[in-house]
Amino acid sequence: MRSIAFIILHCSATRCDQSYSFEACKRDHLKRGFTDIGYHWYIECDGTVHEGRKEELVGAHCKERNKHSIGVCYEGGLNENGQFADTRTEAQKDSLLDLLIQLHQRYPEAVITGHNEFNPHKACPCFDAEEYRAIFSI
Repeated sequence: MRSIAFIILHCSATRCDQSYSFEACKRDHLKRGFTDIGYHWYIECDGTVHEGRKEELVGAHCKERNKHSIGVCYEGGLNENGQFADTRTEAQKDSLLDLLIQLHQRYPEAVITGHNEFNPHKACPCFDAEEYRAIFSI
């Protein structure tokens, strides 16, 4: 079993008024040469949670952090004008919290972070991951 130090939150960096399904994301990652979708979990706008890569496998979502992390992505992250924004729907927020509760139970020592905390040139996930760290007192 892998040692998990981080649960890294992402957005798909797609417009909130355009669909970017789990299947579309996976297809795009495969076209880029990935062996599977890069994320372990993907949350669509309606709150549907999809399992991507198996958690025991190294993801492809955060350079130099993949080996010891779980990647969680939500569909969206850009507003109607294509600008970075927190576009999470209430359903996505609910599903993300439920998923993080489950992940925290499996990996209680893992720190919840935003992708932008490891790469300051990225806006992803377009919200402050501290809101979740505070919930889990990490």
